[in-house]
Amino acid sequence: MIIDTHAHYDDKAFDEDREELFLQFSGNGLEKGVNASATVESLERTLQLTKQYPVVYGMLGIHPDEIGALTKEHMDWMRIHAADPKIVAIGEIGLDYHWNVESKEVQKHWFKEQIALAKEVGLPICVHSRDAAADTLALIKEENAAEAGGVIHCFSYGVEIAREYLALGFYFGIGGVVTFKNGRKCKEVVEMLPLDRIVLETDAPYLAPEPYRGKRNESAYLSYVATEIAAMKGLTTEQVIEATRENAYRVYPKLKN
Repeated sequence: MIIDTHAHYDDKAFDEDREELFLQFSGNGLEKGVNASATVESLERTLQLTKQYPVVYGMLGIHPDEIGALTKEHMDWMRIHAADPKIVAIGEIGLDYHWNVESKEVQKHWFKEQIALAKEVGLPICVHSRDAAADTLALIKEENAAEAGGVIHCFSYGVEIAREYLALGFYFGIGGVVTFKNGRKCKEVVEMLPLDRIVLETDAPYLAPEPYRGKRNESAYLSYVATEIAAMKGLTTEQVIEATRENAYRVYPKLKN
């Protein structure tokens, strides 16, 4: 059974059929899914999804593009609700220099604060990093984020950066990009990574794999990602699914709740 370690099911793209998708999880070979917060509004939505649906777990954190809305009060709210048995991580947190929505200094400040929160509450982190390879890695080292551990979400850098994160003990979130014809960099990283450091993720509703590229993504499509990884590593799809399931439980222990 597949575990989707990163999706955004509170997104409006699922307003019409969210419940139907969750009810179909088992029939689609899915065991559990983790809803990742991104905005301050999604914090409460994520928590509510975990209460409403047994297959849904959550992570609490603010995406770097949305960090301008984060306040101390929100941090206090996350600190309290991090103790919930179905909240598995602090995420999606990190740095994003692609759109420059928030200044680099503001992003770095809140990334550090959210790493500190994760260490305080004893949860791993889920890291977003786009066009910010050097600063993300440097900050993770400076803040000793390896103490919390976690996942580098939608890993988009090269093999050398991947080796750095491997040495720090992090896992790698791999999704639809590995199936893309122009996903060479991701393919090279997956070929290098040991299977015991890979977790499957959709980032739904974004980044649907081939043959659904450009359409709304959903957890059921992760079988295509598993099959692609299996072909690259000379394994069966079932072997990849089982290994990544075990990895998900290892990096996010509260998934066992």
